Formats: sequence, structure tokens, C-alpha cells
Amino acid sequence: MKDYRLFLIDLDGTIYRGKETIASGVRFVKRLEKAHKDYIFLTNNTTRTPQMVVNKLKVHGVQTDVAHIYTPCMATVSYILKNEKERTDKIGVYIIGQIGLWREFMQNPAFELNDTNPEYVVVGMDTDLTYHKIQVAVSAIRRGADFIGTNADLNLPSEKGLMPGNGSQCAMIAASSGKEPFFIGKPSSVIIDMLLAKLHFAKKDALLVGDNYDTDIKAGFNSHVDQLLVTTGITQVADIEGKKQPTILVDSLDQVKL
Repeated sequence: MKDYRLFLIDLDGTIYRGKETIASGVRFVKRLEKAHKDYIFLTNNTTRTPQMVVNKLKVHGVQTDVAHIYTPCMATVSYILKNEKERTDKIGVYIIGQIGLWREFMQNPAFELNDTNPEYVVVGMDTDLTYHKIQVAVSAIRRGADFIGTNADLNLPSEKGLMPGNGSQCAMIAASSGKEPFFIGKPSSVIIDMLLAKLHFAKKDALLVGDNYDTDIKAGFNSHVDQLLVTTGITQVADIEGKKQPTILVDSLDQVKL
């Protein structure tokens, strides 16, 4: 394996499965630390704040801090600020989502909530989604607001099986508004590009590690960053027969030689 300098590590299906710890994933992180390798946990989950992610990782035996967490919430804020870098007044946003998304926007003084004529409609996972929220978002988009989806996951794994994800929510809004969302999270290259720019790393020095071919691995393809697919989560070897193959394919992260 190449001597990668930065490891971008997915969480659910790679380090844990819901409440279950994936021990080989935890050992992998500890081996990275011992080898003095830089890493970032790169999740598509927008429902948690970075500190909440840190707290969840601690339950699974991983001691880290918020400097090692990157979410689509963070990337979305950075993306909008980059687009609006000449602005001196506040940027109006209408947000559908949970605490992770809300807190990321509301702690930044560049933004203000606007449910009548926002410049951006930002949609993240919302388990309390209502018809009213959909109606407000659709109306704003029809009036010209930019439509941003934090991630395109159609389904989310849970103890009850696959549940509707943010991509499903965005599909409803897109169907009603007539406008497709611009997605930030994996498999979009946007979140990778924003993170590497923030950390000042070259793409050739990074490896994207994850269990989901359609999000993690395709994010690597789209951003031209090498990929490692581990079959401890969603995607199995049979699922990618005849498809473009990841840079590295393993059954367990214990197999990865640093």
C-alpha cells in the first residue's frame, strides 16, 4: 500500500454498526495513531454535532476530539461562505434538519434564518419532517432560492432495517419544486475538496476508507482520491462484480498494512 499521509474514515459500517462496535475498525484507528498518521472521521450524518460524534466514538473505544471530525454540515457552511465571500450583509437560509445542521449554521454570524425569502434552502436529515416544512422549502425554491442537500443517502441502516434518508426527503422537495438539489456530502466531490483544502493536503496523499460503495467509494472516484472498501458494512464483494473497483478491497481493516 502507498504511504498515505491522511486517512478519511467513514463511521457507520466502518467503526461501528449502529450500537455495535466493529473491533477491527477501532484497532485500525489506534494503529494509525501509533504510526503517527493523520486521520479525519468523515461522516454523512448531519443529525449530530462534532462533539456528539466524539461522544459516540468514545462509547466504541475511540478517544478523539472535534478536530478529527468533518461533517456535511461543516462542508455546507464552508461552501456557501466561499460562494458569498464578497457579502457584507447576512445570508438568509431556511433549514430543514436536526441539531447538527442547525448548530453549525446558527453559531456562524454570517447567517440568519429566513423562512419567507431565503437565498438558500438547506436540507438535512429530519426525523420530525412535516408537510409545513416541505411547503416552506418548496415555495422558497420556486421563488429562486438555491437548493442544497447535505447528502444524497436514500436510505439509512438501523436496527429496524433500512429507513428513509435525506436523499428521499430531497427527492420529495425536488419533485414539487421542479429543481434538483446540489449535494455536498459523499459521493459528491465537494465535501472531499472542502476538507482537503481546509487541511492543506494533496489528493494523492489521501485515502478514503469506508464500507459503502455508493457513497464512500464513489466519493473517491468523483474527487480523484484513492479508496479503500472494507466489507464490514453495507457493500459486499458480490455487490461490485463488474463495477469499477476501489483502489484497495479488504474484508477487515486488520488486513491493512501501514
